[in-house]
Amino acid sequence: MANWCSNTVVFEGKPEAITAIQELFQSMKEKEEKTEEGQLPEFMEDTNGGYFFNIYWNEGDEGQFQYETKWSPNIEIIQKISEYYQVDFVQDYEEMGNLVYGRATYRDGILSDIFLGGDDFETYEQDEETDLYHFEGEEYESDYEILETLLERKITTL
Repeated sequence: MANWCSNTVVFEGKPEAITAIQELFQSMKEKEEKTEEGQLPEFMEDTNGGYFFNIYWNEGDEGQFQYETKWSPNIEIIQKISEYYQVDFVQDYEEMGNLVYGRATYRDGILSDIFLGGDDFETYEQDEETDLYHFEGEEYESDYEILETLLERKITTL
């Protein structure tokens, strides 16, 4: 059984392109609900996975989608969608079972993928008795704020 990678992607571009992407995701969502199978855009070849599962978005969030993929993010697929519709994107992803946490950005035809490595995950620890996380002398109820801090630091130093 696959571990599920949670993804959030925000597309940025001309309003008509964002509307077309909204329609694409609506179509994939409807097809997934009917077939109970992951989806790819119809204009894309089915070569090496990257399927979208459990697609959803919040009412009014044009061009912003959440979904799951198996094991890892589908950055290549998102990049192909962006190229097809001539838009940019920011994709946040996480799959904590395999310590996958990062952000891919595609702007003006340039892709960057910044993610945390093993050393980053070793900078904090969880106290199993209190269920609190310890990082740089502070206590946290969740590790997500710590991970976001570590990722933001990595992004700003590159």
